[in-house]
Amino acid sequence: MSALDEKVYEYLRSIPKGRVVTYGQLAEAVATRRHARAVGNILHRNPDPDGTPCFRVVDSKGRLAAHFGTPGGIEDQKRRLERDGIKVRADYTVDLAVYAWKGI
Repeated sequence: MSALDEKVYEYLRSIPKGRVVTYGQLAEAVATRRHARAVGNILHRNPDPDGTPCFRVVDSKGRLAAHFGTPGGIEDQKRRLERDGIKVRADYTVDLAVYAWKGI
């Protein structure tokens, strides 16, 4: 596991229940904003999806991941977010004005 992987997973574990971050916010917090695609790839390799909540990451418009990395895909991400207390709209988006976490 690379140092960037470790930073990403550590940051994910710090996101409080009921909050989300965008790929760009996460990338900026651990490296630079231009690493957003690399962050997405790291999320797909998450070795501990239950302990490291990658489901709390959405795109810059609040959209859920169309190819969420679990067998249940986007429906699994939706279910996990709703279990966290986050309202997911019918178009698979969340309101970033309400649920975005500003970070540590």
